[in-house]
Amino acid sequence: MVATSPAQSVVDWLIDGARSAPLAQELLTELCERLTGCGLPLWRATVFVRTLHPEVIGRRFMWRPDTGTDVAEGSFELLERDVFRNSPLVYVSNTGEALRRRLADPDCPMDFPILADLREEGVTDYVVSPLPFTNGEVHFASWSTRQPGGFSAADVAMIDAITAPLARIAEIRAYYRVAGNLLTTYVGKNAGERVLAGRIRRGDTELIHAAIWLSDMRGFTRLADRLPAQALVDLLNRYFDCQVPPIVEHGGEVLKFMGDGLLAIFPIAAGADEGEVCAAALEAALAARANVTALHAAAGDGEAVRFGLALHIGDVMYGNIGSGNRLDFTCIGPAINLAARLEKLAGRLGRTVLASQEFAKRSCRRLVPIGKFNVAGFAEKQTAFGLDDETEQGKGKIGNE
Repeated sequence: MVATSPAQSVVDWLIDGARSAPLAQELLTELCERLTGCGLPLWRATVFVRTLHPEVIGRRFMWRPDTGTDVAEGSFELLERDVFRNSPLVYVSNTGEALRRRLADPDCPMDFPILADLREEGVTDYVVSPLPFTNGEVHFASWSTRQPGGFSAADVAMIDAITAPLARIAEIRAYYRVAGNLLTTYVGKNAGERVLAGRIRRGDTELIHAAIWLSDMRGFTRLADRLPAQALVDLLNRYFDCQVPPIVEHGGEVLKFMGDGLLAIFPIAAGADEGEVCAAALEAALAARANVTALHAAAGDGEAVRFGLALHIGDVMYGNIGSGNRLDFTCIGPAINLAARLEKLAGRLGRTVLASQEFAKRSCRRLVPIGKFNVAGFAEKQTAFGLDDETEQGKGKIGNE
């Protein structure tokens, strides 16, 4: 459809990329302000775009002239709700056809439950526009008015004129957000941002200073032999739920899961207080320990899940390592190696948390020396520190390994 004259400036703005509105909520706000400036009598506008995210099915943007744009995320539970499944939005998404209901008309079909609610709110006309993406997906936008008699023919023409360019803008921005979501999900927020910024060449690394977290579930092999496959997966997810939130809440970033193992770092920026970062990592460790203590294996006998954790601080090489076009964004270096050795040592000593001397002297709260130990790959014995409330076990090994 050829754009009507009043809407042409809005169409041109969308085609140019809506550059003045870099955020999605800003885009809908400015779009609606431009449309109302052209005479469109909008009372409310909504855009819903599905996404790829492990916990979120999509994002809803709702604009009103008195409140601006509100953003809400929909969980997968939304798919099970009758109010959503029996909505005109899903109808448009499934059919790819626009839908209009003139609620001011007494004979208007009231074939969707939401229409009665809209009529009670004084809505006189309701239009749902499909937003088709180039991959075949159909997302949607809705437009409501309280104008007596509803939208005019010119109003509907204006809505039709901006639908196609709005779909292109929504698609471009949705894909960029999906890329960010997937990178954050699989490689971590900081690493994902670096990848999106172009740090994708093999060997593209940098030396960073960080507190290091390396943990492992005790007795995982035995559990794997006893539990059904799905029960084991469910247990692992619950187990990692005990650790990841405390890590993130205290400024850390999970780099990878290695079976039942977890590697995370707490980056220390130039000029930052190392003690504060180490203290935060230790607080995360205490929270994770409490969470794991409360977790029981789904094996029918209520067996407690145990884990070991090593904390260290040092310089690590952070970046792309791998082969050809199959890379991993990770950390390597002697500091990571020492953390791995300490985590194994924690298991032999029957301790949950073990810290290096370098970590302990920056965050001495609740950490006490428990001895010096031979550590594979390191010429000198390493002094290990443990939590003051953990019973010392394997006492005969202390100082003799």
